[in-house]
Amino acid sequence: MNTAINFPNLGIYLDHVGKSITIFGFEIAYYGIIMGTSILLGLYLAEREAKRTGQNPDIYTDMAIYAIIFSIICARVYYVIFSWDNYKNNLLSIFNLRQGGIAIYGSIIGAVATVYVYCRVKKQSFLLMVDTACIGLVAGQILGRWGNFFNREAFGGYTNNLFAMQLPVSAVRAHEITDEMWAHAQLIGGEQFIQVHPTFLYESLWNLGVICFLYWYRTKKRFQGELFLTYLLGYGLGRVWIEGLRTDQLQIGDTGIPVSQLLAGLLILFSLCMIFLGRRKNVSGEKHEQTDEHQKSD
Repeated sequence: MNTAINFPNLGIYLDHVGKSITIFGFEIAYYGIIMGTSILLGLYLAEREAKRTGQNPDIYTDMAIYAIIFSIICARVYYVIFSWDNYKNNLLSIFNLRQGGIAIYGSIIGAVATVYVYCRVKKQSFLLMVDTACIGLVAGQILGRWGNFFNREAFGGYTNNLFAMQLPVSAVRAHEITDEMWAHAQLIGGEQFIQVHPTFLYESLWNLGVICFLYWYRTKKRFQGELFLTYLLGYGLGRVWIEGLRTDQLQIGDTGIPVSQLLAGLLILFSLCMIFLGRRKNVSGEKHEQTDEHQKSD
């Protein structure tokens, strides 16, 4: 298999981009290494944010053990549900994660559900914890998307823009190659290459912008949970347009509707409504307190 990945309009040509590394006879996928590193990065930043806000960071270490397990399970379940035709005739393949097939929104759902249950059991503030954890979550997404780069997956349709990425046909899944990609396929060094949107890069860069905004906005939030809602809003805005570019979309049955794009859109509306209501309630509360203080002074 040809292992080259090119960004011709940037003048970047990577001749040998492997998918794994062998250590002491064991083959370890770069995807797995990146996912593991992204989890550690996310936990580190969440613990730092916990210290900054006067919380016990050990709580987040304890919670992360459960959140990681259930987020992986939910990410896989989400993917399998919306690509059932690939698994219905071989149910055991559902458990073969080495073949790939997880969905970030499934992971987020699993993580948030775990945090909610954990907070109920441990008598912690759910809204404070998701506000704290969302910074680590988006940081993990920034790094984690680069696992798709090494796997030559999660790319979009044909483009010739500045960031256009060329992949050898032999390195990608055939069903993800569209007619338009074939029409613009190029023969390079005797190998056919397709040229596509590097949507993994778009999402990584978009999330970099999201985390920068969260770091700026965290001291300006008006109510508990607002930072997490802002994350859902920011990530959703990026996911709506990026998901529309991809050729490996998980769709709702035969409707042709990308499930993650629909979910992102719904979360945008939900977040906007909750932020509006939360800020409105906060303003009303402040006015009420000011009125009470004025009456007392009289």
